[in-house]
Amino acid sequence: MVLADKVIAVTGGARGLGYAMALRLGKQGARMALLDMSAEALDQAVSKLSAEGVEAQAFVVNVAEEESVAQAFGDIAQRMGAISGCVNNAGITQDALLVKAKEGHVEKRMSLESWQNVINVNLTGVFLCGREAATQMIEAGHEGVIVNISSISRAGNMGQSNYAAAKAGVHALTVTWGKELARYGIRTGTVAPGFIETEMTAAMRPDMLERISSSVPLKRLGEADNIAQSVAFILENDYFTGRIIECDGGLRL
Repeated sequence: MVLADKVIAVTGGARGLGYAMALRLGKQGARMALLDMSAEALDQAVSKLSAEGVEAQAFVVNVAEEESVAQAFGDIAQRMGAISGCVNNAGITQDALLVKAKEGHVEKRMSLESWQNVINVNLTGVFLCGREAATQMIEAGHEGVIVNISSISRAGNMGQSNYAAAKAGVHALTVTWGKELARYGIRTGTVAPGFIETEMTAAMRPDMLERISSSVPLKRLGEADNIAQSVAFILENDYFTGRIIECDGGLRL
């Protein structure tokens, strides 16, 4: 898909990886629809992108709520035209061990609330946005691409039962949709980031960052634009569908 003049929606687009995606795709001529929960953060992102010569508009959404997602995607179509690409990037973490015990007594457990919060945003949100995106593309009568952002944690990661389960499910959606939607000219893809330099990692202690970096074969954290490059590849490569790109510095060799 040629990105010039295409409307591309990015959830969680106001900051971090989502903003990096919007910047790269916008620099390649895409018209960016940024979706996020914070109107203030969205306005700041749109302003920054505008200064970079990128056309972008803001849409407030809670990806875990069906009505909110339907409204946001309807607003995109009305204000910008039907989307050609959707990047499901929005996600949260609420880490905890399944159970934590001492001397045979379980002291803490992952709460059902923490489980459901992460599943609702990271998995149900992808389902809701993917469904709206596919509907819009089909009814507009044009080809499209849905990119889902997973994680290396999808293989299982200590303290992340909720997050790992959601991110594994995200790629399962990619494979399933790749098979279901090809008949409509819609492709899918997953990007699974490793450890990336973000606001979260910037707030970590230097010794912790050093331990993380040393565990990566390339001996450094990735940059947000590395993930954006992977997203752009999936959008642009017309023979790529239903597959995953692991951008992790070789961590899962």
